[in-house]
Amino acid sequence: MSLLMAFSIVLIILAVGDIISTKTKAFIPSVFVAALLFLFGFWTFFPGDIVSQAGFQTPIVYLSMYLLITHMGTLLSVKELAAQWRSVAVALIGIVGVMALTMTLGAAVFGFDAAVIATPPLTGGVVAAIIMNEAAAELGLNQLAVLAIITYVMQGFVGYPLTSLMLKKEGKRLIEGFRNGEIEYHESDEESAGTESKKLVPDLPKEYKTTYVLLAKLGLTAWAAVAAGTFLEPYLGISPFVYCLIFGVIANAVGFVEKRPLNLSNSFGFLITILMAFIFAGLSDATPEMLAELAVPLAGIIFFGVSGMAVLSMLLGKFLGYTKEMSFATALTALYGFPPNYILTEEGAKALAKNEEEKKFLMSEMLPKMLVGGFTTVTIASVIIAGIFVNFL
Repeated sequence: MSLLMAFSIVLIILAVGDIISTKTKAFIPSVFVAALLFLFGFWTFFPGDIVSQAGFQTPIVYLSMYLLITHMGTLLSVKELAAQWRSVAVALIGIVGVMALTMTLGAAVFGFDAAVIATPPLTGGVVAAIIMNEAAAELGLNQLAVLAIITYVMQGFVGYPLTSLMLKKEGKRLIEGFRNGEIEYHESDEESAGTESKKLVPDLPKEYKTTYVLLAKLGLTAWAAVAAGTFLEPYLGISPFVYCLIFGVIANAVGFVEKRPLNLSNSFGFLITILMAFIFAGLSDATPEMLAELAVPLAGIIFFGVSGMAVLSMLLGKFLGYTKEMSFATALTALYGFPPNYILTEEGAKALAKNEEEKKFLMSEMLPKMLVGGFTTVTIASVIIAGIFVNFL
């Protein structure tokens, strides 16, 4: 395929997902539609590297990830980030629920090795899947090595619609309370008038907030975050992506980076497009033959894992003051991470809101929990779990 042909096909698929989501008021999530279309394409006429051929290759994907996560940090205040300890607790207990059922019922039904290999990818992202895949392959467990990758690739098909359903239910409760006056919406300090003088770095005049200036400041912040993360990773074992989120919060708090810099520079949409295309590129590994061979253990382990996640996250969430819907949605971020957690939250808010104020209210209530939940599970916990589970083989 030519560059533009591949690019057009990838964007058409993402556009169809958006259209169907809008038509159904997010009842059918765009990411779910796009995942199905990509899967069908890979099974028919798509080349396996169509996303790379479209120009979305590794360097620009990582650049997008660093900039987007730092940008997301600017949406949170230091106070909000500290207040999300409950989201961390709910996300972690959801992972405990996954392990509790996959390593008991899952191991009993599908075998101990299958449960050990599939559980870490189910609790997080691609790093955990790669660790378990390589460990199984070294032991000659080739079919189970494939199970690790297939679990990572296919779990989104369960996570996307479930999360969309939970967020819509939570959003309906929130928006009804907002419209009735039972729940108030207060803009964060960064959005309120008259707070600029409190910041360490003075605000730039509007005429100097050009695309280049905004992206330069965001890039410097992400660069500092990745440098700090790379330096500290051997000691703390925390991914540089987590530092990007934290540095984004700090850079906005001191006034160095504006709130929503990618939106202000009109860059947000394209960077999200790059990242979403990259996420779906992983479906090229899910051949019909693989799915047929592993369908039963795959479906069974995902069912057990998500059931355990639902029970424990809802129980702890209720104790901590979260609704069962918000608790389950926060825990479900383990099945896909960022950026689908952002996309699903925005779709739910857009479908329920009648105006921009209502959308901002819904995003302010749900997005911080979803972002923190995703980083807790995918970026941190799943890698630790994989490092432990690999010793069980």
